[in-house]
Amino acid sequence: MGEPLLRAEGISKAFPGVQALDRVTLEIFPGEIHGLVGENGAGKSTLIRILAGAIPRDAGRIFWQGQPVEIADPRHARRLGIAVIHQELSLLPNLTVAQNLLLGREPRTRWGLLDRRAMEQQAWRILHELGLDLDPQAPVGSLPFAQRQMLEIARALSENARLLIMDEPTSALSDREIHRLFELLRDLKARGVAVLFISHRLEEIFQIADRITILRDGHHIGTFPITEVTPSAVVRMMVGREMSEMFVKTATAGTEAILEVRDLTREGVFYGVSFEIRRGEIVGLAGLVGAGRTEVARALFGLDPVDRGEIRIEGKAVRIRSPLDAIRLGMALIPEDRKAQALFLSMALRSNITIAALPRIAPLGLLSGRRLDAASQPCIRHLDIRPPRPGIPVRHLSGGNQQKAVIARWLLLQPRILIMDEPTRGIDVAAKAEIHALMDRLAREGKAILMISSELPEILGISDRILVMREGRIVGELKREEATADRVLALAMGGLHARAA
Repeated sequence: MGEPLLRAEGISKAFPGVQALDRVTLEIFPGEIHGLVGENGAGKSTLIRILAGAIPRDAGRIFWQGQPVEIADPRHARRLGIAVIHQELSLLPNLTVAQNLLLGREPRTRWGLLDRRAMEQQAWRILHELGLDLDPQAPVGSLPFAQRQMLEIARALSENARLLIMDEPTSALSDREIHRLFELLRDLKARGVAVLFISHRLEEIFQIADRITILRDGHHIGTFPITEVTPSAVVRMMVGREMSEMFVKTATAGTEAILEVRDLTREGVFYGVSFEIRRGEIVGLAGLVGAGRTEVARALFGLDPVDRGEIRIEGKAVRIRSPLDAIRLGMALIPEDRKAQALFLSMALRSNITIAALPRIAPLGLLSGRRLDAASQPCIRHLDIRPPRPGIPVRHLSGGNQQKAVIARWLLLQPRILIMDEPTRGIDVAAKAEIHALMDRLAREGKAILMISSELPEILGISDRILVMREGRIVGELKREEATADRVLALAMGGLHARAA
């Protein structure tokens, strides 16, 4: 394959009490899309930060185009040709596409003034070369996330990036947007640009990558051509067990309906939504992005108003006009974006777990760390949240443990009905298995669970029944034993109109 563009050899890095990387080696060649996988805590983020110049390594060597280098800081990395596209993009939403694209490199007139016309023309040329249909004058804040991500890539390439490091680049994209991103990456590959592609979604790694490197507990487990390994083998190397063990289903649904929804409608959003969930049952809600799944969940929890319809809990008609009403009726919502919609990232784990139960924990309004610890520690043990330290800021937890913290908050209130929107989004394979096992355990305890998921294996693996939405309506219902990926997709995409029961 010739000379590697980048070779990181024997990289080690320790933090207080943790050996994050232990003699890890990684090679990336020009024109290669290289997948990097591993559980949360495997060392992926630490390795990225070292390659980007954000933190120093403790040991090892880095070679760039065959020459040893010391990457002093992120600016130095970009000068070398290494650009990182993070999950949280670094664009400035109040500036235009052209201003973001050429930030710090704006063309000037001979009098030193900003030449806006030249800047927009230069931006248009860059975007046109990459086949991106973006208006140079458009404010970045007005763009969909996928277009902002493309702009971030364009900016890196305009700075002569030779290696793009992409951290979970598809986590907020629709299937169509992912397809467009992959087209762009293949075009960049043909131009000789290298891509280090980090993702929890193995199916995407197998779709786009040429080779794959697997990390576990800070160690380099192996690097393989993608054609020489299977998803099951990769999972086994990542977590030490078979892929068949990822979905646990032992709970049996009862006959008593806890939640009944009849003709729930919000004009312009969803229409005539009707279903029921029985005690101990997990009902999966599937559909394409924009089908109305999350909007139904929000309406059930009182976050959004409805125009008509009826909700019954244990046979009794109820009115839910706010989340407080829903909570009092024994409902809980785990939202799709834990960081933006559920967690207080700068606050301690104990505070995040107990915040919804404060009236019960401190009825007179008198809070103490001891009371919060006493209330949160049983949940931390029960859900095996790691590290099990009530005082740790929740932002320092892995994605899987952050999700457990959100679930723990609601379990403290002992709900009867759990609405879980994308419960395993952005977490690694092992953490997903833990969440699935937890859901199964909650179902065995008699909870009713409505699970929204965009991952078909998850919907098929954990659900007792599957409801499929399309364009704001439920268009099909499938029992566990009759559900297949083809049938779910056909309903979601409009290829099957008959209702299966």
